[in-house]
Amino acid sequence: MTVDFDQKIDRSFSQSLKFDARTAYFGRSDVIPMWVADMDFAAPEAVTKALVERAKHPIYGYTLHPDSMYEALIEWSAKRYDWQIKQSDIIMCPGVVPSINAVIEAITEPGDKVIVQPPVYFPFFSSVEKTGRELVLNPLKLDNNRYFIDFEHLEDCAQQGAKTLLFCSPHNPVGRVWTREELQQLLELAERYQMTIISDEIHADLIFPEQQHISLATLTHSNNVITTLAPSKTFNIAGMGLSALIVSNMQQRKAIKAVFEQWHISPANPFSITAFEAAYRYGEDWLKQLNVYIYKNKKWVEDFLQKRCPQIQLIESEGTYLLWLDCRALGMDNESLRRFFIEEARVGMNPGYVFGDNGSGFMRLNIGTRLEVVQQALENMADAIAGLKTV
Repeated sequence: MTVDFDQKIDRSFSQSLKFDARTAYFGRSDVIPMWVADMDFAAPEAVTKALVERAKHPIYGYTLHPDSMYEALIEWSAKRYDWQIKQSDIIMCPGVVPSINAVIEAITEPGDKVIVQPPVYFPFFSSVEKTGRELVLNPLKLDNNRYFIDFEHLEDCAQQGAKTLLFCSPHNPVGRVWTREELQQLLELAERYQMTIISDEIHADLIFPEQQHISLATLTHSNNVITTLAPSKTFNIAGMGLSALIVSNMQQRKAIKAVFEQWHISPANPFSITAFEAAYRYGEDWLKQLNVYIYKNKKWVEDFLQKRCPQIQLIESEGTYLLWLDCRALGMDNESLRRFFIEEARVGMNPGYVFGDNGSGFMRLNIGTRLEVVQQALENMADAIAGLKTV
């Protein structure tokens, strides 16, 4: 069935963070919201139907995770990543960020060094610091408009005693889908220094045509990779709050489960379980069409910036619906840049500096919306930049 991603759905007053928090976050309600990493598309019809069917049962009590839910994830991973996951290795979690916090709490000690690679998803920083660990920065290298891992510096970090790496694959916000060679080099370094990698692969399925996501754990026989997966970004069901940790090391698995028990966290929710299973079981055709649509949005932005806004450079990417815009040529400090897009362009984006110091001068643009909205936002930005020349 053909999916109409151009369908207009009004999200206002639906308790949407992306739409209904605009005044709180941007200081005005009339900005085009292109910040929070969820999409403006209806979830797959199969997910909605499954939720409606579950809602017909009038009791919403404590819920078990059925084998069918695990099987849906296992079959999805085998088909899409060539990854044979054991059900016994799966720990269900109430979301990726809580699961990352739990892993850090479980496998490291207070004061231990944990590496992150900025510019990167900003909760990585607080996940390390708020658990009392030492944040070690291994900044990505920007070379010829594309980001790469600085392996020489990463090895220096490992030599200084860091035993854990928080890895983002595919990468948010820069959109890299790491190559097999990059991942193998990363694993070789990790094994050499007995480093555990926590691989956040929540964007694993949001890949542009001709690209391939390789799950890090499929390239190693050692137990030094812990992976987090979720259908939330892929199928636009982030509000459901359910993810999975894949932990092949039995000792680490026991330690992580103990942390969840200590925190009294339960990921068992009848509706999130229903959505999780339906998405992985029936959502593939919807996803194929989504990725084509997102890629077309990205190519439109790329062409538009080259023609109308050469002051903004689009960083090369291979996946996700998040674009990383290099706005340094505008010559503004971080706050001025943020306010410029809000006040002059009426476009609400995430400022780059929240992703790390080397994100200064950049903005993150969410194109997980109708092309018409993307076009209006970029036209606004072009007009605002043209206005700078007349001041």
